Amino acid sequence: MPTTFKREITLVGMGLHSGRPARLVLRPATSGGIRFRRVDIRDRDNVIPARYDLVTDTTLCTLLSNAAGASVSTVEHLMAALAGTGVTHALVDIDGPEVPIMDGSALRFVQAILRTGLVDVPGETRAIRILAPVRVEENGVMAELVPAPALSIDFEIDFADAAISRQRKALSMVNGTFVRELGDCRTFCRRADVEAMQARGLALGGSLDNAVVVDGARVLNPGGLRRSDEFVRHKMLDALGDLALAGAPILGAYRGARAGHGVTNRLLRKLFATPGAWEEVSLDAEAARDLPGAGVGLWDLRRAG
Repeated sequence: MPTTFKREITLVGMGLHSGRPARLVLRPATSGGIRFRRVDIRDRDNVIPARYDLVTDTTLCTLLSNAAGASVSTVEHLMAALAGTGVTHALVDIDGPEVPIMDGSALRFVQAILRTGLVDVPGETRAIRILAPVRVEENGVMAELVPAPALSIDFEIDFADAAISRQRKALSMVNGTFVRELGDCRTFCRRADVEAMQARGLALGGSLDNAVVVDGARVLNPGGLRRSDEFVRHKMLDALGDLALAGAPILGAYRGARAGHGVTNRLLRKLFATPGAWEEVSLDAEAARDLPGAGVGLWDLRRAG
């Protein structure tokens, strides 16, 4: 069944790009999917549905905008946490233009959701079933969706930096895999890129507290990596968050090679523009047990890592 929170969840954290604190209140909802509401905007429509066709920028993160010009950025980690815990309906109140980065992963969001608890709401469990392969490929970057009975993610990265290098991982995303395997994996960047962005007034909130920073063969964070392949796992986290903008769980296999927010969004746009490539289905209780958030609980957090 569709799922929401048992009660409101309040979180406060720093915006990665703005360097300013932001306050989130995740409110239970019984319909409407996932929606963001800019509570600091009062002169026009301030509600922004979490939909792939409202993505207006993917330069450094995923940014959503409505027709009135209200926007919210860096939504991908929160969207991954919601998808990975099975939340289908929520109103996300935020008092600024950017979802806080927290520790650079989805862990704080997942912890708050699971500790608060989830509750079923009336309605059908809907999903997007992939019927035919859809692929986007450009300049050595590739993303595709192919038919499969449940969501899986297969991702490959290849960086010149020795600390990252080439990594590939594939996971079935059913039954809490996201919480156990991906939710705590942090975003990453090069030291030189951080310095260059901050010199241009970007990534002002970036630090070793909210990202893995590499310099050649070195990981600069004092605690090192949380997992030996944390880099590719974080890219899988991002992919789940961006795929969640489809508006319903996807039943299909996703594969990305050097893919980022932009190519995954273009993949969703191509999918929904391709007749016969997809269908929206209603799942019975047995089929719904294979969704990413089905049966997830605090025990999955304890098994993480």
